[in-house]
Amino acid sequence: MKYKSNRNIVFSCSYHVVFCPKYRRPVLVDGVDERFKEIAWEVADELGFEIAEMEVMPDHVHLLLSIDPQLSIHRAIKRIKGRSSHDLREEFPWLKSRIPTLWTNSYFVSTVGGAPLAQVRKYIERQKEV
Repeated sequence: MKYKSNRNIVFSCSYHVVFCPKYRRPVLVDGVDERFKEIAWEVADELGFEIAEMEVMPDHVHLLLSIDPQLSIHRAIKRIKGRSSHDLREEFPWLKSRIPTLWTNSYFVSTVGGAPLAQVRKYIERQKEV
């Protein structure tokens, strides 16, 4: 298990996150998926967390995040969804006509403490094969 640290804590906090576009519409295609990945990496750099694995399917997103416990998982997901919704709807105007908002309000999150990190990574990597 790899530990990270900041000025006052040592930690290992990993989360598996899944969220979907509104109505689970398959809109993460035709360049939207690649641009979403770029935006997610930008947000991770800004807030100082790590994206260990990411897979974008046409109708949902899987992320494996390693986050400092002083930054809440909710704040990280809210920022990724908010920034990507704003930027993607500006850059791909056809998204505005397909759905009223890009993302649903909900998401799935699970701590990865009980499962080996390599196993969760493998699961996310193989999503496109399913």
